[in-house]
Amino acid sequence: MNYADLSILVIALLFALSFVPRAHLGLAAFPAAFLVGSVADISVQDLVSFFPSNFFILIVGVMSVFSIVQSTGAMAWVLDSVLALVRGRVALLPLVPFVLGALLSAVGTLPLAAVAIMAPIAMGLARRHNLPAFLLAFTMLNGVLSGLFSPIAVFGITVDGLIAKLNIEISGTSTQLAVIAFLIGTLLTAIMMFAYRKSLKVSVHAATTTSSVDSSDFRDVPQSAETGTARWQRIAALVGLAVMVLGGVIFELDLGFLGFTVAFVLMLTLRIEPTDIISRIPWGVVILIGGLLTYVGVMEHLDAFKRLSDLLMVDGSPMISLLVLCYIAALTSFFANSIAVIISTLPLLPPIIAQGVSPVGAVIAVMLSAVLVDLNPLGATGGLVLGATAQADRQRLFRQLLTYGLSAVVIAPGVTWLVFGSLM
Repeated sequence: MNYADLSILVIALLFALSFVPRAHLGLAAFPAAFLVGSVADISVQDLVSFFPSNFFILIVGVMSVFSIVQSTGAMAWVLDSVLALVRGRVALLPLVPFVLGALLSAVGTLPLAAVAIMAPIAMGLARRHNLPAFLLAFTMLNGVLSGLFSPIAVFGITVDGLIAKLNIEISGTSTQLAVIAFLIGTLLTAIMMFAYRKSLKVSVHAATTTSSVDSSDFRDVPQSAETGTARWQRIAALVGLAVMVLGGVIFELDLGFLGFTVAFVLMLTLRIEPTDIISRIPWGVVILIGGLLTYVGVMEHLDAFKRLSDLLMVDGSPMISLLVLCYIAALTSFFANSIAVIISTLPLLPPIIAQGVSPVGAVIAVMLSAVLVDLNPLGATGGLVLGATAQADRQRLFRQLLTYGLSAVVIAPGVTWLVFGSLM
């Protein structure tokens, strides 16, 4: 067994370990990286370089700001405003993060920034109204993915630019992708809400039999303390949140460093104890994603993903080649950034298209294969969702997202290939 195969075997064991009670996958990933690295003669310095420092800065910086928003009670205000959009219809609440997430990504917000904005709201709604955390996480992430290919979004612009550069003769690709992605997202959301219809009915019944909603989960300031100072703190916290969002979306400033800056200014201005904010940061999630991405770095160093691609490659018709490429896109996107996967897989399409495959169908099939697996807990978006989830729900939500993501890797490429690659 070569080192690449060994790393693949070990990550399969790590995935299996995530279903063992009280087993922390992040803590297990660090020794796994160390052991495989030692066997493969990878230095400790290289192992340290695999740690995703950019992710650490992103999630800790962003969650520091949201911790202040939560501690001042401003999150309750946000939740009340979001609830007003559906006029108290609890059964429609899962649609709110879907619609807002789709709008944010469609107007050009980077997926990571959109998730950073929406995750605390979606998870707050789940906790406040006793809705399934997975359902709210699904609709929110699905909404963000549904707007990714808007012609003014980063993904849409990238796809159009690459297609022009590769001389693939199709027009309006991002527009077609945007419509199809939104329709698929709407369909998946409807299916998931139907699957959770019993849970939604229970939440509706609880809402109608409760005279008032307890917002103590999002409000550390006692309700009796509705003073001018409390209101000023909440307004200041929301202004800080707006500065972070606008700075990241409009001025394209680094969201993590900007979050640290805003959080520091707010802590000084509002006289908040640093330990109160630091204690709220989901360090378990940081360790989880940090450990796994460090191990993924080991796999990349050992060319394990190339090995997986080689195992999937088969000689045959161009349609089979397209199917294999869809699976490669899905598999690599599960572990990596989907925009990077798109950039690396689109250049593989021209030879397949030259053999007679529909260019529109091929592009859509590969692009959807890459993004439909993004609903998993191993990337930065999953880390932001887990970080915004109540402590009691994190382990279960992690397993649910992991199960869904792995299922999508198996199912999504085949379905998109059949529907778009074969029939268009």
